[in-house]
Amino acid sequence: MARHTSHSVDVAFGDCDPAGIVFFPNFLRWMDVASLSFFMQCGVSPWRELEKTRGIVGTPLLEINTKFLKSATYAQTLTVTTHVEEWRRKVFVQVHRITRAVDGGAPDVICEGREIRAFVQRDPGDPDRLRAVEVPEDIRLLCA
Repeated sequence: MARHTSHSVDVAFGDCDPAGIVFFPNFLRWMDVASLSFFMQCGVSPWRELEKTRGIVGTPLLEINTKFLKSATYAQTLTVTTHVEEWRRKVFVQVHRITRAVDGGAPDVICEGREIRAFVQRDPGDPDRLRAVEVPEDIRLLCA
C-alpha cells in the first residue's frame, strides 16, 4: 500500500475572491506545497540539500489534472492528503485529495488533483536547462 501524508492549510481571507470563495490557483499552490511536504515527511532531504549532494534540483510539475467538487472559504482548515499512485522510470504520479472536516461526519472532499512530476538535474552542457533523471531507488523506497 502507498504511503500517505497530510498537510494542513488554514484558509486566509486573502486566499479568497471577492465572493469569499477560495481562488482556484490557491489549491494548486497548496498541492505543490504538499508535494514537497510528502517527500520531507518520508525522510527525503530538502531539494537544496539534494542538489548539493546528488545534483537533484527538485520534482517539477509536468502535467496536472484537477477536479473541484465543493467550494471553501476563509477561516476553514483544509487537509491535503498526498500519495504516489505510480512510480515510472523517470516520472511519478502523485495524487492530492483536499478535504474539510465536518462535525460528526465524514470529511467533505473539496478538490482532487493528479500530477505527473519528474526528478531533475541541471544539464551539464547548459546549466539553465533541466533534464529528467531516473527516479532514485532509495527515495522511492523511503516513500513506498
